[in-house]
Amino acid sequence: MCGIVGYVGKRDSVPILIDGLERLEYRGYDSAGVAVETGEGLSVVKAKGKVGVLRTMDLPDRDLGTGIGHTRWATHGVPSDTNAHPHTDESGRFAVVHNGIVENATPIRNRLEEQGVKFRSETDSEVLAHLIAAADADDLAEAVRRALGVVEGTYGVAVIDREEPGTIVVARNGSPVVLGYGNGESFVASDVAAIVRHTQQVVFLEDGEMAVVRPDDVRTFWLDSTETSRRAETIGWGLDTYDKGDHSHFMRKEIYEQPEAVRRTFSGRLDHRASTAHLGGIALEPRDILRLRRVRILGCGSAYYAGRSGAALIEQLARIPAEAEPASEFRYRNPIIDPDTLYVAVSQSGETLDTLRAVQEIKRKGGQVLGVVNVVGSTIARECNAGIYLHAGPEISVASTKAFTCTVAGLALLALHLGRVRDLGTADGDRIIAAMDALPDQIAETLAIEDQVAKVAGRFAEATSAMFVGRVNGFPVALEGAQKLKEVSYVHAEAYPSAELKHGPLALIGPDVPSVVVVPDDHLLDKNLSTVAEIKSRRGPVVAVGHSPELAAVADEVLLVPKSELELDPMLLGIPLQLLAYHAALLRGVDIDQPRNLAKSVTVE
Repeated sequence: MCGIVGYVGKRDSVPILIDGLERLEYRGYDSAGVAVETGEGLSVVKAKGKVGVLRTMDLPDRDLGTGIGHTRWATHGVPSDTNAHPHTDESGRFAVVHNGIVENATPIRNRLEEQGVKFRSETDSEVLAHLIAAADADDLAEAVRRALGVVEGTYGVAVIDREEPGTIVVARNGSPVVLGYGNGESFVASDVAAIVRHTQQVVFLEDGEMAVVRPDDVRTFWLDSTETSRRAETIGWGLDTYDKGDHSHFMRKEIYEQPEAVRRTFSGRLDHRASTAHLGGIALEPRDILRLRRVRILGCGSAYYAGRSGAALIEQLARIPAEAEPASEFRYRNPIIDPDTLYVAVSQSGETLDTLRAVQEIKRKGGQVLGVVNVVGSTIARECNAGIYLHAGPEISVASTKAFTCTVAGLALLALHLGRVRDLGTADGDRIIAAMDALPDQIAETLAIEDQVAKVAGRFAEATSAMFVGRVNGFPVALEGAQKLKEVSYVHAEAYPSAELKHGPLALIGPDVPSVVVVPDDHLLDKNLSTVAEIKSRRGPVVAVGHSPELAAVADEVLLVPKSELELDPMLLGIPLQLLAYHAALLRGVDIDQPRNLAKSVTVE
């Protein structure tokens, strides 16, 4: 991984490729490169570092209108000029860009080296170029098909051949590939962000599908050569969605988009007449819901933490035992799939490979699984065939903010829907719906304390470590708060249940370790005030996030947010922690939108 763009048409491809790569920068990467047809063979330019480095290099002034580009996030081999994509075979006839991992790269490499093939890079991806060259096929499509028949693993791949100008062959298995249709030109990408400037008519390839892409003709087929028939769909987001506007960073822009994003998540789904949530995409009959014995939510990173909040919501509103688990661990422990358990797969991108593999394991064993995803047409959405689209809009910053909040909102809708079929009365249904109606405005009100948060952020920008704690509903908020701080500011942060402090982590508390205590105004308020006292007695600075003015008497700093219903408070309590991470990172002068070593959509295991 991490990003692919390709073009075939009448225009010079280099400017289109470079622009597309820059629009994929948000996904995180360590090197970039392009390969284009010039009439004198393939010209390959690649380098470690940002896409902007390519603009300073010796790029072709003119080309034949065919090229591929790539931004790489290292998996095999350190970031370097040599390990950057595209990769070519020894003769320079074929150029390949690849997202994913070739799991059997080592035995393939050993075999090819025994046959005299000389490798230039340390990457697993380079084996694809040499396999294609060795395929002895009549055309590029057949050569790629034969090469992919040898490899094991995941791939989104694009290939060009100097002997077959005006053609790109692409294929996918576990890593997204999207085709774009223009007027006398065609586009290839791993993300619509790379091509939305040029077209909004796209097709998303399925796993096991290939395509031959030419300016006026795109042919799709399965790996066994069986033709497929695909109809283009229209992207719902314009170019302005991928622009920072008046904001200094995408992260801040997306934090401020949350009122409208949550409004979209709820739009058309709140049934005031029946005091419930209308979720046409979940395909569960009331009798199916009544049979449920358990709900298990699977996700990675922030999606997992949103799942922790969602599990609490489901237990509180639907009175069904619910838990969240990292999807990355789920399938490796040979899980017992219970037909009376509802599995919920959570992923902003809908392409997270660990979560996708968990979905496939559940389906293989006969379980029922819903998807809660943000990207329409994504792989997890298609695999699940049922679920909830978040409609948060494209999220460009690597650190999730609006998608996280909208995920909790989507899980709240699910909890309300399940609850109303089971034991939740109309009065409670009305109470939750009224709170959901009020949430967008309350989020906007919370954002108004940004200046106060910015001042508090100085404590964390100067720290080497920080602690986040919370009880019950507050604990997932603490987990996500710690995640955000470490992701974007590189300040080490840990999150614990408040009551666990005295069982070990309290040893870390001192004047140089600030703590964030998440304090909902609930029946545990007094216990949370005791947690603040525990930390203060060890001379630890405390920032309290909550609703109660009483906090000012015990904490060093208090970030007060509006009060929703108890079940929905986590969505408001998390907003100041997003701003805290952002301003701490701003003070530390780091790359906020593209944190080191991280990628937006993790399509490797």
